[in-house]
Amino acid sequence: MPKQKTHSGAKKRFKVTGSGKIMKQQANLRHNFEGKSSRRTRRLSQDQVLAPGDAKVAKKLLGR
Repeated sequence: MPKQKTHSGAKKRFKVTGSGKIMKQQANLRHNFEGKSSRRTRRLSQDQVLAPGDAKVAKKLLGR
């Protein structure tokens, strides 16, 4: 049987931690920074743990 391929889009968007959690970059950090407070942009720059329902799908795309 052939090897399973990792989804190219998923491997660019998600990373897996040592404990197996899936991390993602938060949205709304690309432009229009004048309207966003510094506090908000700092918070958005941190990676966030993916929700359990979404993590199940992402794991399958990453071949885990």
